[in-house]
Amino acid sequence: MQAILLSSEEVAKRAKELYDNGIRQQVETEDNIGKMIIIDIETGEYAIDKIGIESAHYLRNKNRFARIFGIRIGYKFAVSFCGDMERDYR
Repeated sequence: MQAILLSSEEVAKRAKELYDNGIRQQVETEDNIGKMIIIDIETGEYAIDKIGIESAHYLRNKNRFARIFGIRIGYKFAVSFCGDMERDYR
């Protein structure tokens, strides 16, 4: 199987579409707010943990060529360098 090259913007766009069109309703619970969800953009499979490292390893162990993207559940951005994290109330 030949890989299709995608820009980082296209990977992010696909991950956000998957998240907004189905995954969000399943994972945005009080227990998961603030955790990282890592999404394989080709399969739609995802995993959740506190900082995303374990989830990324899990998905890469299943498919070492997985195209993965991380989203902080309940927030607009995954990280903040100034200390403020803006919640995403959809």
